[in-house]
Amino acid sequence: MSARGEVTGDLGWDGLHRPRIYYAVITTFCGLFLSVLDGMICNVALPTMAVDMGISPSDSIWIVNAFQLVIMMLLLPFASLGELAGYKNVYLGGVVVFSAASLFCALSHTFHMLVVSRVFQGIGAAMIMSVNTSLIRIIYPKRHLGKGVGLNATVVAIASVAGPTIAAGILSVTTWEWLFAVNVPIGIVTWFMGRKFLPDNPTRVTGRRFNWTDAALNAATFGLMIGCLEAYSHGLDWHRILIAVAVFLLVGAVYVRSQMGRDYPMLPFDLLRIPMFSMSVGTSIISFTVQQLLMVSIPFMLMHSYGYDAVGTGLIMTSSPLAIMFVAPVAGWMIGKIHPGVLGGIGITLMSVSCFLLSFMPQDATHFGFVWRIMLFGVGFGMFQSPNNHILLSSAPPHRTGSAGGMLASARLTGQTTGAALVAMMFNFYDIRAPHNALLLGGIMALAGALLSSLRLKVKSRQ
Repeated sequence: MSARGEVTGDLGWDGLHRPRIYYAVITTFCGLFLSVLDGMICNVALPTMAVDMGISPSDSIWIVNAFQLVIMMLLLPFASLGELAGYKNVYLGGVVVFSAASLFCALSHTFHMLVVSRVFQGIGAAMIMSVNTSLIRIIYPKRHLGKGVGLNATVVAIASVAGPTIAAGILSVTTWEWLFAVNVPIGIVTWFMGRKFLPDNPTRVTGRRFNWTDAALNAATFGLMIGCLEAYSHGLDWHRILIAVAVFLLVGAVYVRSQMGRDYPMLPFDLLRIPMFSMSVGTSIISFTVQQLLMVSIPFMLMHSYGYDAVGTGLIMTSSPLAIMFVAPVAGWMIGKIHPGVLGGIGITLMSVSCFLLSFMPQDATHFGFVWRIMLFGVGFGMFQSPNNHILLSSAPPHRTGSAGGMLASARLTGQTTGAALVAMMFNFYDIRAPHNALLLGGIMALAGALLSSLRLKVKSRQ
């Protein structure tokens, strides 16, 4: 058992003030934008990269998967490190690693060098994402935290929708290497701004050390979990998948057992024992699973069942992120006026309604028919995310903000990976009806999430 540390520092900390708060917020949003963007920007360029490097389309997927897998493996270790070494230090280190790796990606002329560079880019992105929401919590005064969380959700939405557009714009005038090179000057500016304007941790726990064994077990557990889901979705031999699942269960059991007796576990069981926190994590995983079910299913539905081309599909798909951009900040502003559990319940219910409406789309559906249904999903998602993230962060004690932020990012990636794997499963069973059935499943899961969100009305959150 780890030694019980003592919480020290400014327990009455209440955020930054103008004008420093503006520069600090811009700094955190720049790093977050780049790290989310680079998870999306390569997709459009994969066919071009495959041709240039002489690799198969299936192999080119590793350019994306290597980045995402590393992030998932390292989020919680870096979140824990942020509580010890400082969120600012981890964030600035992440910006350095991410920018340097981006330069190496741009200079990579072989497939293996590019994948290795993407691994290091994923390490930098994990450092940034793991402490981003923790920084938001200590930057904003408590009375404005809802607005900060709402703006954070907006930045994620903008980065998600901007990825394919920015990639298409860059590829129209130059080569794919510039997809990564553009990160370098932005990263340099972000580092200098962060060094000057980001705050240090107001509270820390003395007598506590970083546990490297826990970090290795965490990386192995989440790596195997995501690896098993990816292996299934790509149709690998089921014998090998079963072996991987067995290893995952064994390693996961060892990891969980090692965490149960710790005062400050890397896998935050101390936080998961807080009912408001655990319910918010659960609803977050459900929401991102449903979002991925929709985002992966709709393009197949539009192109295979309704005859849309890639450009038309992309334009229709922007409906959801555009709605999130407008709704998420408004939902954050409403947190102080309406219980977050109510806002979240309404939001995830709208997501459910959207999924059901899209699942039973008529064959003669118009462009507008798709747009308003997908936009309804974005409205619901934006209305859900800001209150849910706020209630998750505020239910954790100040000195555990890092682990709370890490769990928030882990919930997002777990949900997105699970949603993509569920769509793949639907295609294995239902072929052409797979998108419709995936959306039906999404509607049912969102209803379960709405029920879980409503239960939070009976639980007092930590302020």
